[in-house]
Amino acid sequence: MALQGNLRDFSASEILQLLGTQKKTGCLTLEQSGRSAVVYVLDGRVVSTRVPGLAKDDPLLAFLRQVHRLSDEQLRGIQTIQRESSRDLEDLLLNGRYLEAEELTGFIERQILDGLMRVAYWEQGTYRFDPHARWAQTPLVRLSIEGILMEVARRADEQKRYRGTFPDPHQMLGVRDLPDPNVDLTEEERELFGIIDGRHTMDEVVAAAPLSEYETYESLQRMFDAGWLEVVGRRDPGIVPSPVALPVAERAARTRWERDLAVAALLIAAVAVLRVGAHFAAPGVPRSAATDIFAAAQVRDVRMVLELYRREHGTYPAALRDLVKSRWLSPDQIRVAGHDLSYLRGPDGREYHLDVTADP
Repeated sequence: MALQGNLRDFSASEILQLLGTQKKTGCLTLEQSGRSAVVYVLDGRVVSTRVPGLAKDDPLLAFLRQVHRLSDEQLRGIQTIQRESSRDLEDLLLNGRYLEAEELTGFIERQILDGLMRVAYWEQGTYRFDPHARWAQTPLVRLSIEGILMEVARRADEQKRYRGTFPDPHQMLGVRDLPDPNVDLTEEERELFGIIDGRHTMDEVVAAAPLSEYETYESLQRMFDAGWLEVVGRRDPGIVPSPVALPVAERAARTRWERDLAVAALLIAAVAVLRVGAHFAAPGVPRSAATDIFAAAQVRDVRMVLELYRREHGTYPAALRDLVKSRWLSPDQIRVAGHDLSYLRGPDGREYHLDVTADP
């Protein structure tokens, strides 16, 4: 027997809590002012908040597009295959190798939280729970309803703080100071530094960020509290903005181009140092003393390349030879005449030790 009623009598949060404590299985449908949301539960745990298949307004598809994880070309390919096969979006994403299972699971969890943040506090509308409507395929996530509601409440409190820090969506942000290289930033947070340039408003930054709206404000608040960002001005609505940040693919291509350019510059600088040093070394200076100078210069260059590598990959390489294999360095750059470069990466990949060991 279906459970139904009005949200004025019981809120969405109260209904979800009831489904969780009674370990219900089925589908909860919420409707308000022409908007609707579904929540599939299995034994009292949330497994999905989308209709099976691929609806035009599929929330998972919209979320993946919002965080810039699916390109226009990939979207067209998925839609074409789905029309021919009627397969579910999650199945298409996995078997089409658009996403790995672990990555897709993370996106589904984030999408569910993002969606339930919008409906948990609906005070008007209707609800209907159908125990016969089951999530047909093997669920990739099984989220605790109690945990979800606690996180939704936490986010609601945090949003009030974010509105206090960023009360005006038309204010512009600029980078005040870059974070320490050892600070743990996500790949998406690093991309934010490429978007925040002092010319774009908060609204534009949120739209261009590879994160959901809440996640973007959460990251901006963290950066602001750390002293990395500052408000640099305001642009009134209606004024034509500067071009917003490059698309993800183009930013990635530019990053690679900048990396290659930086590596080429380092190679040129290293060669110049060696040639100038060899030319001006005094005849009476032992060769070992001269190579010590060259070794120090080369170690400095290798350190710069290591930092460039970490900025792109999030961690330092496992070994220096990995930099050679991926053409960040040439083979002769990880060895100086009479010296070996000793490299050891830390357990978490976010620190390293580099030293010069003279040959016996």
